[in-house]
Amino acid sequence: MTISDLPQPSPHFDLAVIGGGVVGCAVLRAATLAGLGTLLLERGPDILSGASKGNSGILHTAFDAPPASLEHRLMQSGRRIYLDIRERLGLPLLETDAVLVAWSQAEAEALPGILEKGRKNGVREIRPVASEELHRRHPHLAGSALAGLLVPGEHVIDPWSAPLAYAHQALANGAAIWRQAEVTRCERNDGRWHLTTRHGTCSAGIVIACAGNFSDRVEALAGRGGFAIRPRKGQFVVLDKTARRFLPSIVLPVPTERTKGIVLCPTIYGNVLIGPTAEDQDDRERATVDRTSLEHLLAEGVRMVPALAAEPVTAVYAGLRPASDRSDYVIDCSPADGWITVAGIRSTGLTAALGIAEHVVCLVGEHIRAIAALPSPLWPRVPNLAEHLPRDHQRPGRGDLVCLCETVTRDEIEAALTGPLPAGDLGGLKRRTRALMGRCQGFNCLAEVCALAEGRLIASPPVASLGHAA
Repeated sequence: MTISDLPQPSPHFDLAVIGGGVVGCAVLRAATLAGLGTLLLERGPDILSGASKGNSGILHTAFDAPPASLEHRLMQSGRRIYLDIRERLGLPLLETDAVLVAWSQAEAEALPGILEKGRKNGVREIRPVASEELHRRHPHLAGSALAGLLVPGEHVIDPWSAPLAYAHQALANGAAIWRQAEVTRCERNDGRWHLTTRHGTCSAGIVIACAGNFSDRVEALAGRGGFAIRPRKGQFVVLDKTARRFLPSIVLPVPTERTKGIVLCPTIYGNVLIGPTAEDQDDRERATVDRTSLEHLLAEGVRMVPALAAEPVTAVYAGLRPASDRSDYVIDCSPADGWITVAGIRSTGLTAALGIAEHVVCLVGEHIRAIAALPSPLWPRVPNLAEHLPRDHQRPGRGDLVCLCETVTRDEIEAALTGPLPAGDLGGLKRRTRALMGRCQGFNCLAEVCALAEGRLIASPPVASLGHAA
């Protein structure tokens, strides 16, 4: 337990954010920089304990987003803000671009419509590529690729360091974060919300509900409603770093109305990702993997890039996307109640998070109360985890290596266990360092990592902690 996790002497805040995923962390940052006294309430032992811990890590251009939708607008503004602030926060960017590939005549016939949509969505650089250029750009692509679209600007980022950086900047500028603080009761009295959590009680004039897969349940606690969450599971396969040489850029499928389809994607950590599936389920917490789906993902990856057939699998994992019964993001503001709902943020939430946060804070300023930006905010930087940039193990005089597969040093693990927002569980330690996430999945270093973390985590490591990348 850390200082930021403890109830404050006077737990009264201008604004409380419910949910510590990527959107909640971005909203916390934006509200704090707008001069508000802020608190984040996260039900898990660490931030990113829910939907945000499992995604593909793509910074999208929004070329295929629904035109004129809120999702499209906030994806583009979120991307713009990320590119503007990332260097000050130490956040990496792997500039890959993407090719959207048609594998059948029917898919090829859909390309002109996707091209027109992309240009209407403001992505002017998108253009057709014939089979010859497609294979010249992507020499390991299967010969059955008929045609495609080149989508410049589809890049790869670190899906875990980004929200961690947003949370760190909020803390550095006066915010508070309570973990293991699931909200169990919401009451509006005397113009303020009084929130009961499993961690303590607090009050806030404004609540921003960013509760992911539990959004509709949090709304119900406040006597609100109007939408339903139906989690959509996505399973992923992670290939070894040796596979990276066969994938010079992101390979996108022709999307359907229901899903963007199975993507081949380099990761910021040097691996190759295949996925996700799209499976609706009722369970909001458990995202299991199954052999049939994973074998299908591998087969699809090999169908697109045959050289991947010989590449070993490093890890498999699954995430739950908080899909709703609406076709667009659910962002509703109730000025009289001081409540803003942010829900139904699907797989595009990593890209859109900073745009969503900017939009929400504008709603606060326009409809609820005056805001004033901090004159000189602090800009803490997060450690680099990207494979294409200098890592701690390359530093002269660095500490001993603990995780050999991912070249994670003892200094990195110690840093992740200290500071204003230390890892709260083993998953949080992985996401801050890459430890336990390499070829051996912790077989060689789990004991040492757990020894270093002993007595320092909010939630003790589970016995069955091996073999899961997230």
